[in-house]
Amino acid sequence: MKFLDQAKIYIRSGDGGDGCLSFRREKYVEFGGPDGGDGGRGGDVWAECVANLNTLIDFRYRQHYKAAKGGHGMGKNRAGAGGKDAVLLVPPGTQVFAEDNETLIADLTAPGERVRIARGGNGGFGNARFKSSTNQAPRRANPGEPGVEMTVWLRLKLIADAGLVGLPNAGKSTFLAAVSAAKPKIADYPFTTLHPNLGVVRAGEVDFVLADIPGLIEGAHDGAGIGDRFLGHVERCRVILHLIDATEADPVAAYRTIRAELAAYGAGLTEKPEIVALTKCDAIVDEAAKGQADALRKAEGVEPHLISAHSGLGVDRVLYALAGVIADAQAEAETPEQEARWTP
Repeated sequence: MKFLDQAKIYIRSGDGGDGCLSFRREKYVEFGGPDGGDGGRGGDVWAECVANLNTLIDFRYRQHYKAAKGGHGMGKNRAGAGGKDAVLLVPPGTQVFAEDNETLIADLTAPGERVRIARGGNGGFGNARFKSSTNQAPRRANPGEPGVEMTVWLRLKLIADAGLVGLPNAGKSTFLAAVSAAKPKIADYPFTTLHPNLGVVRAGEVDFVLADIPGLIEGAHDGAGIGDRFLGHVERCRVILHLIDATEADPVAAYRTIRAELAAYGAGLTEKPEIVALTKCDAIVDEAAKGQADALRKAEGVEPHLISAHSGLGVDRVLYALAGVIADAQAEAETPEQEARWTP
């Protein structure tokens, strides 16, 4: 399935139906009076979060969504039918922005959530509404209110428990393929991964979702390599797994580059728990791998794991470390807040 995390669409709610100008006409009924019904209300445009979607690819092939118009009023005080709503089915983690792509309209994170984006127009009044003691035969009926039309942006931010970050070709896709059933493209050149991938990982009795995003480069927070969109996919993660290629000449510089991009992007990414791992440790001798780990430890104060997704070295330890952080975060989220006690 193709992955799409941003789409621009046009929406329009339905016009309200016109009110009816009608008078009762029956044999032997003199001066029947007005009996024009009201117009029906136009349909709304809704965004609904559903569980069986994980991409916005459907919106590439259809960009126009219009709700139905309300039915016109009719004689014998018959009101018009309401217009049918238009519903946008989106995956969890979808945000709806206004045309400026900055004003947030809605943020849908859980299946079943539903929000109205554009309200349908009200139906017009029929002439029966305007009858009064001084105007027994009004010849007036209102037209329906027009619907709302607008352009909106849909932006998907994946909902995963853990996110993989690192420079291009750091071994993120290889790690995801080794620990889950996901099948991302793997090759020995940078930017092999062009869109995020998700995989379900089991560590002991804990299952969690791991997200692999394309490699980040310097300037990613400003959109270099469309890194600003990639970083959005780790906003909702509970923990970050930072992978560094052990064959790098300067792992400290690689670590600092990614941390600087996370800080520049904001959204609390630098405050998330982080686990650091040196990958491809089977490609160098043990002394060299330990030397790279010592350099990171002294320069940045982090304790990196030495792993190899190819041989399985240290992978289980990293998974259990991720599972521990995720379990703690879930327990903290489920703990009810203590009510503040009133002190006289």
